[in-house]
Order: sequence, then structure tokens, then C-alpha cells
Amino acid sequence: MPFEEQLIELLVSIPSWFATIILSALPISELRGSIPIAIGVYGLGPIEAYFLAVLGNLIPVIPLLLFLEPVSTFLRRFKVGDVFFTWLFTRTRQKHSERMEKYGPLALTLFVAIPLPITGAWTGCAAAFVFGIKFRQALLSIFAGLLIAGIVVTLVTLAGMGALEILN
Repeated sequence: MPFEEQLIELLVSIPSWFATIILSALPISELRGSIPIAIGVYGLGPIEAYFLAVLGNLIPVIPLLLFLEPVSTFLRRFKVGDVFFTWLFTRTRQKHSERMEKYGPLALTLFVAIPLPITGAWTGCAAAFVFGIKFRQALLSIFAGLLIAGIVVTLVTLAGMGALEILN
């Protein structure tokens, strides 16, 4: 049984609004997974699912933005941690520095807004940390990206459900 199905089974015993928030806060599903589940499995309305998913996805953002630097500083004291973070920062800066310098927080917003795997609030927090985007700018950029991604995912979910109804 896939992880998401196991997670849904686990969350069946709690209210659907709370399960939606929990699913949205997890790095595996975020709002990209929780909105379709909230609408299709839990039967929540699209607006309710959207707002609960955005709220849930925001929950880990503040702790991540605040604690990524101290945690990485601590882990860099160890050789394996230092090697990993040096590799991560070098690779990320080489691939994305030009766009981040040119567009700054807007690039972060667009990155989070694209509803694809590995582009969400959790990865957005890591990108903000790697590129040294200040807390307030990072929080606003990630929040804006989540609002956009939530709209896109909600619309795609509703369109997909509509198409399934037509086919059946």
C-alpha cells in the first residue's frame, strides 16, 4: 500500500478539516496532495479545502525559516555535515544564482507556486536559506507562492473530477 494511502487510513479517525491541515504540513504531500484528498476523499468544499491546505502548509514555514541556519551550523561541525552542506550550497548556487540575483524573492514565489514535486514550501524554505533571503521576504514570497499553487491545484482537482464525472 502506498504511503499516502496508509496516511489517509491513519487520518480517518480524526476530523477531515484537521486531517487536511496535517497532510498539508507534511513535506511529502503539502497542499499539492492535501487539496485533492480533501475534496475527493473527505468531501470538503473547494474553498474550505483551499484555505485549510494553505494554512496547514504554512505551519512548518516559520520554524523552517528560523531554524535551518542554526541546525546547518551545528551539523557543519561534523565532517559529513560540512561536506553535505558545502556540496548542497555550491550546487544550488551554481544552478540558480543568476535567476535568484535577477528576480530575488519573485523567483522564490514562482518556485513555490509551481505545483510540481519538489517545489513547495519546504523546498522554498531551503532555497531561501541557501540564497540568504531575509526572513520577512522569504515568508511573504513563500506565502504568495502557496496561495497561487493552492488555486492551481484546486482548479486542476475540480477539472479532473468534472472530467471523471463526464466519463462515467
